Amino acid sequence: MKTTFKNLLPIAVVALAVSGAFVTTSMQSTSKLTAPKVGYPRDFMGNCILDQPQSCNTNPVPNLCYVGGGTSGTQAYGADQDCQEILYRNQ
Repeated sequence: MKTTFKNLLPIAVVALAVSGAFVTTSMQSTSKLTAPKVGYPRDFMGNCILDQPQSCNTNPVPNLCYVGGGTSGTQAYGADQDCQEILYRNQ
């Protein structure tokens, strides 16, 4: 019994160390996801048109947020900064 325990102990320690390394690495590489944010198009005076909401995000990605969810057209902005906040398309 003691011999079996002594033989399995190094294997258990190595397995624990390897699993700990994977957990630590995966925790460091998780992206910081942000909650979706409502964006609005602007009128000719730069004010938000609040009756045309669009689901956007503040997480910087290559594509900006446009009304209708496309890749071009009328851009949607965040209402927090007088409709000046740049928002990005949800991924």
